[in-house]
Amino acid sequence: MIVAIVVAAGKSTRMGQDKMFIKLGELPLIIHTLLKFQNCQAVKRIFPVVSAGARQEFQRVLLDHRIPKVQQIVVGGAERQDSVWNGLCALPPGVEIVLIHDGARPCVPEVLIDQTIASARKFGSGVAACKVTDTIKEVDEQGRVLTTVPREKLWAAQTPQAFRYDLIMRAYRAARERGAKVTDEAAAVELLGEPVHIVESLPTNLKVTTPPDVEIAKVLLPTKVVVDQGIVPTGTFYFGKAIEERYR
Repeated sequence: MIVAIVVAAGKSTRMGQDKMFIKLGELPLIIHTLLKFQNCQAVKRIFPVVSAGARQEFQRVLLDHRIPKVQQIVVGGAERQDSVWNGLCALPPGVEIVLIHDGARPCVPEVLIDQTIASARKFGSGVAACKVTDTIKEVDEQGRVLTTVPREKLWAAQTPQAFRYDLIMRAYRAARERGAKVTDEAAAVELLGEPVHIVESLPTNLKVTTPPDVEIAKVLLPTKVVVDQGIVPTGTFYFGKAIEERYR
């Protein structure tokens, strides 16, 4: 069985409000994200991880929208890695592959979800990442440039990040035992010395973090999306798939 953990327990400090419930068109941001995995045939269940303070509002939002694959809501922890761990511990028996995705990435192309799953099946891991195209500077505390970092081998990690269940569980157990701080799942697997495989993504798979990101996401998301047999206002990200078909 393939399942998705959607991490939505952040504090939204830079947004000034809980970004998961910001409307993009007529749907809250988190519903856009959940719909991507609802519409992915390979994913059988979705486990959203939310903060304790947002759980009641999240339940209310779910009542207004049809996401049948969400059958359980998980309460997150103090840090992202704690929230992911709580999600992993909530998974039922029989899970083969786990996708872990930022709730704040509503524009993820469905083709990217499928590609990370395929990579996890073949290699054990499939991490969405985008080639770095900007010139990267290392800067000191006074704002002075120390050096220019060669970008040829630099990739910006995104989500979804897909792993075989046994691998990601071993990685997170090891990270917790060592007291290691990890900012994504790939870093936990790296601590084991296991290889992590990249699946090329695009900058349009953005993480909504600041108010300008909200406006960009509104442009990227279309006006309607087909969900099962019905149509709901605004939803799934077709533009990203069109970009991939054009440039790959």
